[in-house]
Amino acid sequence: MTEAGGSAGPIGAADARYAPGTPCWVSLMAHGLTGTQEFYAELFGWEFRPGPPQLGPYVRALLDGQEVAGIGQLSPDRHLPVAWTPYFASDDVDRTAETVRLCGGTIGVGPLDASDAGRLAIGSDPSGAVFGVWQGAAHVGTTLTGVPGTPAWNELTTYEAASVRKFYETVFGFEDTVSSADFDYVTLRVAGHPVAGIHGVGTELPRDRGPHWTTYFEVADTDAALALVAALGGRVLEPARDSGHGRVATVADPEGACFSLIQGPR
Repeated sequence: MTEAGGSAGPIGAADARYAPGTPCWVSLMAHGLTGTQEFYAELFGWEFRPGPPQLGPYVRALLDGQEVAGIGQLSPDRHLPVAWTPYFASDDVDRTAETVRLCGGTIGVGPLDASDAGRLAIGSDPSGAVFGVWQGAAHVGTTLTGVPGTPAWNELTTYEAASVRKFYETVFGFEDTVSSADFDYVTLRVAGHPVAGIHGVGTELPRDRGPHWTTYFEVADTDAALALVAALGGRVLEPARDSGHGRVATVADPEGACFSLIQGPR
């Protein structure tokens, strides 16, 4: 993980738009919408409002009145993994979806309109990691960052960073990507700002998950948040540890959706 980078524009401004390639939204598809809302409301202090009806049962999570994430409900007949999915901004989701296909990825959902909010697609890279593409209209994406309860970073865990680096560079136009000299890590940048990372872990990749994106949420106190996760029925997957970027831990909500917590350095 490296330092988090937000939108290239002023988040929260009415006319703000995320630069193409920037993670602009995170969304969770769960089986039990009510129970999932209760978990994240207690953990992050989120409140909720209904989202676009085209997405089925779906709510947007708000913090201090600002939209920070989305949670939808899977239909009972769809036995899909429960997971957080990052969405990358695009000026033309149809063109981006076609580039995904041409570069060896797949598009599983869309492109489709989400009312007047925008247009989306959900796909996967050649290794199978799932991500979304968002072309904002009335809804530009996350409008609050940098405070506890908001997305702070998105990171792809895969077999080898170099094997998918070119895919993301071509699809989203990342420039000046930077490889770490210490371990297999690539930082994706937009307009000079770090926006996401790719971490190659080889055989250490969990067999039951495969390549996957992980969203980091900022918290005021990682250890206190871990205790709350456990009390609310979640699980601690990787205990808190200190890193150069803060105190980090990985957890799962009661349905098994994995995400990470990060408390910035003091």
